[in-house]
Amino acid sequence: MKNHLESKVIKRVMVGTDRSEAADRAVQWAAGFADRYDAELFAIEVVVPQYPSATEFGEAEQTRAAAANNDLAHFVRQVAGDRGHALVVIDTDPALAIVRAAEQKAVDVLVVGNFGMAGRKKFLLGNIPNRISHSAHCTVIIVNTAHSTGEQTSGLARTHLSAGEIPPFEPRLAARATHIAAVMAKHGLKLFSQSNEPDISIRRQQAKRLRAALEELGPIFSKLGQVLSTRPDLLPIEYIEELSLLQSRVPPMTESEVVQVSEQELRVPWEDVFKSIDPKPLAAGTIAQVHRATLESGERVVVKVQRPTARMDIEQDLALLQVFVEKVGKRPALNQVIDMEAVFKHLSTSLHSELDFRQEADNIERMQVVLADYNRLAVPSVHRDLSTSRLLVMEEIQGIPIRQAPAGPARIQAARQLLESYYKQIIVDGFFHADPHPGNLMWWKDCIYFLDFGMVGMVGTDLREHLLLMLMALWQEDAAFLTDVTFMMTSADNSSTLDVARFQSEIGEVMAKYRTASLAEMQIGPLLQEMSAVSLRHGVPLPASLTLAIKALAQVQLATAELDPALDPYDVAGKYLMRLMAKRMGTAFNPKTLLYQSQKLKVRTLRMIEAVENFVGARPGGPKLVVNFRANSLEDIVRHTGRRLALGLTAAASILASGFTAASTVTAEWVPITFGIVGGLLTLGLVIDLLQRH
Repeated sequence: MKNHLESKVIKRVMVGTDRSEAADRAVQWAAGFADRYDAELFAIEVVVPQYPSATEFGEAEQTRAAAANNDLAHFVRQVAGDRGHALVVIDTDPALAIVRAAEQKAVDVLVVGNFGMAGRKKFLLGNIPNRISHSAHCTVIIVNTAHSTGEQTSGLARTHLSAGEIPPFEPRLAARATHIAAVMAKHGLKLFSQSNEPDISIRRQQAKRLRAALEELGPIFSKLGQVLSTRPDLLPIEYIEELSLLQSRVPPMTESEVVQVSEQELRVPWEDVFKSIDPKPLAAGTIAQVHRATLESGERVVVKVQRPTARMDIEQDLALLQVFVEKVGKRPALNQVIDMEAVFKHLSTSLHSELDFRQEADNIERMQVVLADYNRLAVPSVHRDLSTSRLLVMEEIQGIPIRQAPAGPARIQAARQLLESYYKQIIVDGFFHADPHPGNLMWWKDCIYFLDFGMVGMVGTDLREHLLLMLMALWQEDAAFLTDVTFMMTSADNSSTLDVARFQSEIGEVMAKYRTASLAEMQIGPLLQEMSAVSLRHGVPLPASLTLAIKALAQVQLATAELDPALDPYDVAGKYLMRLMAKRMGTAFNPKTLLYQSQKLKVRTLRMIEAVENFVGARPGGPKLVVNFRANSLEDIVRHTGRRLALGLTAAASILASGFTAASTVTAEWVPITFGIVGGLLTLGLVIDLLQRH
C-alpha cells in the first residue's frame, strides 16, 4: 500500500464511521495509516435526520449530534493523539456528505470500511463504500473490517479525476446571448418583420433562414424547432414545413460521460448492474443517448442516458428565450405572425417533460393498458428499479424495421390493428403516441413494438366526442355536418366575418379529393391535415392537441400503407366506429346504467319542475313573475306551459320506470304495473289539458 502511494504527499486522511464495532476498526486502521505518513486524521460521522431542523424534534437531533461530536473526538484522540479531529454532520445522504467533507478539508486519502458491501456484483442502492469510491476526487481506500485491527488487512484504492480534469463549464448566459444575437444577425434579424408577405416564395425563404440559424445555434435550438414543428396553430405553415426538416447534428457522448451519468443515477458502479454496455450508441439525440446493454442476469436491455449538460443547456436557452419574449414578444408586428408567449409556454412544458425519464416510463406503462386488446401491438417493459429521471432501462426490442416484416397473416393483422389502435388511442383513451414514424415502430415476435415515448399527446373528453363526430361525417361524406363539428371544436362564431359558405366548400373539396382517390392514396390522416390547413386559412385553427393527433394519425397511416397497401382506412374507421357505438349503446342499456340514468332523470325532472314553479311564482316565498299586459295574460300562459311540461316529463319518467322494473327479476310484479298506470293517467291528463285549451 505504501509503495502505491509513495510518490504522493499525504498530509490529511479522513475516515468515515457510524460508531459501530466494524466502523471503529476502520478508524483504528486509518489512524495507523495516518501515523505512518505523519498525517492529520479526520473522523467523520453522518447523522441522518428524522425530523425537519426547524421543529422541536429537529433541534433535539442537533443537540444529540453535538454530543456525538464530543464522544467521537474523545475516541479519535485515543487512537490518533493530537493529530486526530472529529466531525459530525447532519445529512440525508451519508455518502455524499462524506465526499463533500473530504473536499472541504482537502484530504488526500479517504478511508471507509467495507461494511454494507455484500460482493461487487450485488446491486445495493445504499452501498455507501461503493458510492464514495466512485464519487470522491481523491484516493479512496476500502478496508476489510471483518478482522481485528492488528491484522492490517488489504484495501482497494481507487484514484479519481483531479479538479483540473473535470470538464469545463459551459459559457455564461451573457456569452451565450451574444452568440445567439450574432447568429441571428448573420441570417437576418428582421426574420419575422415581413412574414405576412403574400408572396409564398418570400415566406419560404424566411423560413429557410430561420432553420439555418437554429441549426447553427446547436442541438438545443434544433430541438426547440423540432418541438415547434408539431404546432401549426402557433407558426405559419411555411415555417412548420421547414422546421420539420431540422436535424440535430449531435456528437455522441463519450464512454466516460455515459458511465458518469449511469453511476450517479444508480449510485453504484455500473458493473454492479450491467454485465456489459455496448460502447457504440444506438442513437444520439439532443437530450439523451441510447446504448444496448446486458444486465447481470443476462437479460438484454437498452439504456437511455441523459446528457450531463442537457438540463443546464436547455434551462440556459429557455431563460434567454423568456427574456426575448418579455422584451419583444408583445410587439404588434411580431404578434401578427406568432404568439410568442404561447410558444415559450409550449416549449418549456415539452422540454421539461422530456428531461424527466420517469414520465416516459409512466407513458410506456399507460400505453401497455391502452394496447391490451391488440395481440399484434406491444411496448417494451421498463425496469423501474433501475430507472430514474436521467436514466431509463428498458427491454431490448431485438426486431427489424416494420417495412421488413415478413409477408403473411400476422403482417396484415398488425397493419389493421395499428391503424385501429390510433382511433382508440385518440377517440377513446385520449392518450396517444405522438411520434409514430417508422424509426419508432419495430417488428419483433410477429408484433409491432412502439418505441420512444418521450412525446405523447392528450385529448380532452369534449374534444374526443367532437373528433368522433368528425370521423363519422368523413365516413358519410357530409361536408355540412363536418363544418358544424369543426365550428364546435374551435368555438367559432358563425355570425362573425367568417365566410361559412366558402369554408364549407373548401372542406367539401378536400373530402371529395381523398374519397375519390385510389385505395393506396385513401388516407384519413393527410385528409385531416389538409382540413387543419383550411381551418388555419379561415382563422379557425383546430385545438393544439388535435393538430398533434392529426399529425400522428398521418404518420401511422404511412406506416400501415407500407405494411398493407390494400388496407382501406375508411373501412377500418367505419367498422371501428360501428363497434364503438354498439358498445356504448350496450353500456347504456346495462341494468345498472339504466337505473343510474333513471335516477338522474328523476332529479333533473324535479329540479326543472321547481325551476318552472319558481319562475311563475307558484312556490311560496319565491320570487314571482309579474307582467301587466291587458291584451294577454302572460302569467296564465307560462303557468299552463309549466304544468304541461311537468305532466309530460313525469309521465315519461313513469313509463320509463315501468319498463326498467318490468325487465328486473327481483322487483315485485305490482311495481311496473303501478308505474304503468301512473304514466297512463298522467299522459291522459296531458291530452285532456291540451284539448281543453283548444
